[in-house]
Amino acid sequence: MTRTTNDGPPRLAVIGQGYVGLPLAVRAAETGYAVVGYDVDDGRIARLLAGDSFVEDVSGDRLAGVLASGGYRPTTDAAELAGFEVAVVTVPTPLLDDVPDLTCIEEAARTLAGHLTPGALVVLESTTYPGTTEDVFGALIQKESGLAPGTDFHLGYSPERIDPGNTRWTLETTPKIVSGVDTASLRRVEEFYGSVVERTVPVRDPKTAELAKLLENTYRHVNIALVNEMAVIARELGVDAWEAIDAASSKPFGFMPFTPGPGVGGHCLPVDPRYLSWRVERQLGRRFRFVDLANDVNSHMPHYVVQRLVEALNQRQRSANGSRVLLLGLAYKRNSGDARESPALRVAELLLRTGAQVRAVDPHVRETAPVDPRVTRVELTDGELAAADAVVVLTDHDDFDYAAVERHARLVLDCRRRLRPGADIEIL
Repeated sequence: MTRTTNDGPPRLAVIGQGYVGLPLAVRAAETGYAVVGYDVDDGRIARLLAGDSFVEDVSGDRLAGVLASGGYRPTTDAAELAGFEVAVVTVPTPLLDDVPDLTCIEEAARTLAGHLTPGALVVLESTTYPGTTEDVFGALIQKESGLAPGTDFHLGYSPERIDPGNTRWTLETTPKIVSGVDTASLRRVEEFYGSVVERTVPVRDPKTAELAKLLENTYRHVNIALVNEMAVIARELGVDAWEAIDAASSKPFGFMPFTPGPGVGGHCLPVDPRYLSWRVERQLGRRFRFVDLANDVNSHMPHYVVQRLVEALNQRQRSANGSRVLLLGLAYKRNSGDARESPALRVAELLLRTGAQVRAVDPHVRETAPVDPRVTRVELTDGELAAADAVVVLTDHDDFDYAAVERHARLVLDCRRRLRPGADIEIL
């Protein structure tokens, strides 16, 4: 890459050491960068310094390797950012009362501004609405540092595309959209990411890259809502929605299969499309109706899951109140420990409201996850299965013993179609 200094390996600062920032920091350290991984969470940094990776995409061995080499330094001390040549911001962008909360982006901008030098490159990866990179992030850096983007330093946007637990499409193998506020910035952004991933996809400006990210997630959100509502309607019509999806998937063009489930989770689908909807309404004065409808459908799926379970218990002369319900999976997706915005957490909450005794199995999700304390965490054993009045498959982890579920469970509601339907096994 183009260097602002020639003293040792290029210095990279990664702001935010979560599911996005940690894989990038480790990968960059492996490719020769001197990386400072900055985060304000003391507990998170302490774990990283101890070699404890909480992200599936970064093994303990990889983390230990870059720590031992000195190529990666996790820290909560902003002073260690001094002298960075490249900085990448991967902080959360949640919703606050259904309005985009850019607090973390703004804090990152102020932190970097205090250590910014002419010629450096700053890239935002956090998902946000079109215009954020230039109008909020870059403008705040300029205000705090006195250095102008595109003139004194390079600025770009490259949306994260991390899919936790996906072993085929990793940080390295997934094409990376890149953009810059001017030609020189784009060149620097391409140069940096070209050194850590296999392929970059340049677009004309940050707004285009920001919209591309929201388009990707809105596409998934809307199509998942479509099949979720299809599953509800198909059951009322007496049709197997899953078989219909399988049949439609045989068409070699014009169709891409999505499957029903208990809802949507993670940071992306429940949150990101609302960023676009909010921006459209605020800037254009109109509603993004597809997003609004998808939000409505997907947010009601946990209620539908509980409704189906209550009906199944009633058919067996059981009340949900007092029933022992075993949930399989708390993560929002298969083979992942990520429970952010997981619909399983909402299902558990709704079941507790009915008076059910809720127990849950998920070897991937750590005890520190935001699970209601009234939910008892257990291991998947024959005894737990036999003792449950009902079992609900919410996350289809590959390491669950589904054969044992079929042998011992008295009633199963399978929201992921991992089991064979039968008298005591209902498919969502």
